[in-house]
Amino acid sequence: MKYLLDTHTYFWWRDDVGRLSAKVRGLLSDLKNELMLSVVTPWELSIKCKAGKLDCLAMLRNFEERELAAGFAIVRASATQAIRSGFLPLHHKDPFDRLLAAQALDLRIPLLSRDSVFDRYGVERVWD
Repeated sequence: MKYLLDTHTYFWWRDDVGRLSAKVRGLLSDLKNELMLSVVTPWELSIKCKAGKLDCLAMLRNFEERELAAGFAIVRASATQAIRSGFLPLHHKDPFDRLLAAQALDLRIPLLSRDSVFDRYGVERVWD
């Protein structure tokens, strides 16, 4: 099964696995699953790192090379997905999360996220 990770899910997987639900830890550990990271994830992390909100500079070094080697697929954002995210209702004011929602909807894959606002977009969300 394919899964797209929300940024916090990825960050906790790499930095604080205890914050993930048992279900999500199991899905991330199951080698049969195809795990996908949006290009949004390193973008969002780098902005939060620069702003001093997260300590993730080491996590961002060689990000793409390391995560591809670890088996993650990196999902680029298409123009269609970017446009769709711009037209989504403002249930979530965060443009990163709206793009993640648009990608999950467009690719028809579940999003691993504890953020229940994605439910309002019709995104299949997995957490508990």
